[in-house]
Amino acid sequence: MMIRRLAIVILLCAAMLLGAESSPAQQPAAPAPPANPQDAPVHTGQTITTEVNLVDVLFTALNRRNKLVIDLNKDDFRVFDDGKPQEIRYFSRQTDLPLRIGMLLDTSNSIRDRIQFEKDASIGFLFNVLRHGKDQAFVMTFDDRPSILQGFTEDAGRLRDEIIGTKAGGGTAVYDAIYEACEKELSNPPRPPGDQPDVVRRVMILISDGEDNLSEHTRAEAIEMAQRTSVVIYTISTSTQWISLSETNREKMGDRKIHKTEGDNILEDIAEETGGRAFFPYHVDDLDQSFQDIGDELRSQYSLTYRPTNFVANGKYHKIKIRVEGRKDVQVRARRGYYAHMAAGKNPAPGAASK
Repeated sequence: MMIRRLAIVILLCAAMLLGAESSPAQQPAAPAPPANPQDAPVHTGQTITTEVNLVDVLFTALNRRNKLVIDLNKDDFRVFDDGKPQEIRYFSRQTDLPLRIGMLLDTSNSIRDRIQFEKDASIGFLFNVLRHGKDQAFVMTFDDRPSILQGFTEDAGRLRDEIIGTKAGGGTAVYDAIYEACEKELSNPPRPPGDQPDVVRRVMILISDGEDNLSEHTRAEAIEMAQRTSVVIYTISTSTQWISLSETNREKMGDRKIHKTEGDNILEDIAEETGGRAFFPYHVDDLDQSFQDIGDELRSQYSLTYRPTNFVANGKYHKIKIRVEGRKDVQVRARRGYYAHMAAGKNPAPGAASK
C-alpha cells in the first residue's frame, strides 16, 4: 500500500511539472524586433559586414610645358575634399596599363559636312594609340540614339572598316551615348591576362559638335556615370565657325580655335569634369601629336584612394583637388569631383568604392 501511495505521489508531481513547463505564462518572452530594421546587425557566418566609403582618383601630373612628370611619390601629394585635407590611404604609380577605349562618333545631321573629318580623326587615333595584343576598343555612333558598330576588339582594321561606312542623319543624343557607353561597355571591359586582371585604363574619345537635342539623360547624369565608372573622356570638336578669320590672322593664331560655340564649351566641360582634355582642331593633321600625347598620358598616371572625413550620403557634389607639395611647376589633371550617394546597404557613390 505504501508503495502504491508513493507511486501516485510521484505521478502527480510529474504531471504538475509538465503542466508548469507548458504554461504560456512561464515561457521566456521573444526578443522584440529593433525599432529600426537598419539597426539590426548583419551576420554572414562569423563575419559582420560593414560598408566603408572610399574615393578612388586617377590623375596625371604635368609640368608647365605639358610634359609628364612620372617620378613623384605619395608624400608629394595632398588631396582635398570640398577644401578639407584628407588622408591618402592607398597610392600607386601606374605605367603602361592596357587601355579600354570607347570611340564615340556623332553621326547626326548637324555634323554632315564634317563626317569625313570624324572618320579620319577616329581612325587616326586608333592606329596611333591602339597596341595589338594589349589594348582594345569599340566604336559607337549616335544620332537619334546610340548604336554599337563594333564591340571590343584589338583589331584596328575591323574598327576602321566599320567607321568608313558611317553616314550622317537624324538628331543628336550626346548625353545618352556617353551614359550608355559607360554603363554598358566601359563599366565591365574585357580583362587582360596576368596577375592584375582588373587593372585597365578606361577611356572615351568623343568626336562631336556638342549640341544635344534628343537625350533622355542630362549632361550631369552623363558626367556622373563617367565618374562612377572611372572613365576619362577626351573630346574633339567638329565645329569650324572660327575659320571665317582671314588667312593672315589664322597663320598668326597657329590654326587655333579662338571663338568657342556653346557646344564647344559643353565638350570642354565634359572633358575637364572627368580628367580629360578637349581639342578644337580644323585639320586632322592637327591631331597627330595630340593622339600620341593622349596615349602616353593614359599609360603614365597616378592613383590614390581616400576615405572622406566629411562624407554624408545626401547626394551632394564633392569637389576634389589634388596638389603637389613644393612643386609649383607641376599641375595635376584629374576629375573634379563625385556625388555622395553612398548609404549602408546601397550601391556605392560615383567614384567611391565599397570595401
